[in-house]
Amino acid sequence: MAYDDKQNLPAKPHGVTLENRSLLSVTGVDDVESFDKNEIVMNTSQGDLIVRGSGLHISKISLDVEEMKVGGLITEMCYEEPAPTGSVWSRLFK
Repeated sequence: MAYDDKQNLPAKPHGVTLENRSLLSVTGVDDVESFDKNEIVMNTSQGDLIVRGSGLHISKISLDVEEMKVGGLITEMCYEEPAPTGSVWSRLFK
């Protein structure tokens, strides 16, 4: 598969649902990069999702179905864009 073909593939489904700032459900989770009671960093199909707050805990995780639930006081959520893929030359001459 050529580099350009990979770029045109549809992204896997991803969703975020937040209830009362205390229960977060995320779908499309590929992996959990790091976590503690104040921050959870997870890899999703739409980039890295960083969740910040206090008393955070992972109440359910199933990477087989790419789903995760987080409890605690959630004060911030932000995405980091995925790093570009391919060689330097292919990114320069797109």
